[in-house]
Amino acid sequence: MIDPWQQFATWYAAAQEQEPVLADACALATAELDDSGGVRPDVRMVLLKGFDARGFVFHTNSNSAKGRQLQQVPRAALDFHWKSLARQVRAQGTVTPVSSAESDAYFAGRPRLSQLSAWASQQSQVLPSRELFDRQMQEMADRFPDVVPRPPHWGGYRLLPDWIEFWQERPGRQHLRERFTRAGDGWDCVLLYP
Repeated sequence: MIDPWQQFATWYAAAQEQEPVLADACALATAELDDSGGVRPDVRMVLLKGFDARGFVFHTNSNSAKGRQLQQVPRAALDFHWKSLARQVRAQGTVTPVSSAESDAYFAGRPRLSQLSAWASQQSQVLPSRELFDRQMQEMADRFPDVVPRPPHWGGYRLLPDWIEFWQERPGRQHLRERFTRAGDGWDCVLLYP
């Protein structure tokens, strides 16, 4: 049986060749509980920053909407759609923060402007004016003239999937769908109707 991580690696490599600008883009769906106990879903695009048998990794501001939602409901779903390849990969599972060392290592390799923005941006909060953000960016550039340390509110998250589904478009909507579900130390695989 094919390991879903091997299959993902193969599909991801093909996507990097066909869609080099957006191969790492994926939709992240989270949820939050409202005051009446109802569930409000939310979705946005994030960038995949790594994957292995431990899960899919992305980074964000933990004070952002998605960061707060993941603290409240530590489960999420990812959806990769590679239009040029007519492929989609979906996954759903538990989300946990990555280690500080892993977050530090990734942050250190980010472009300087992205590092400064992580300090200046109060992600998902109301911004009174663009000029305010520009001033905050300049303040951070002045505060950190050389090395920009990782902000304490910024880090990585890992989604450990309960299941991973691979979807391949076929003519006449006869798509191929394979779902891998965790089973002990391995995976069970089933086909799904298109």
